[in-house]
Amino acid sequence: MAIGSKELAPSELDTFEDERLLDELKKAKEELFNLRFQAATGQLESHGRLRAVKRDIARIYTVIRERELGIRATPATIEVPAKTTRKSKKAEAAEASSTDKPEEA
Repeated sequence: MAIGSKELAPSELDTFEDERLLDELKKAKEELFNLRFQAATGQLESHGRLRAVKRDIARIYTVIRERELGIRATPATIEVPAKTTRKSKKAEAAEASSTDKPEEA
């Protein structure tokens, strides 16, 4: 990736959550708007930056769409499993036998 922002490499976009991807997309669109405005007023110094931002936007859209289609995996959230108490074999057997028997009236 010779042209483009170094911080939005495809491998790094894979690690972003969906909300962060949308935030990056919003920032890139705002930057593109500002660059276009600068280009129209003759204040733009780096015309290559326009192209790089457009590519970043396309890259983000691609990652979002691939996640929707299931082509690219969404980063797994780290979940801490709930601590469970361990039952003895006698308690498990008593619980299983009590659920197997129908209640008598």
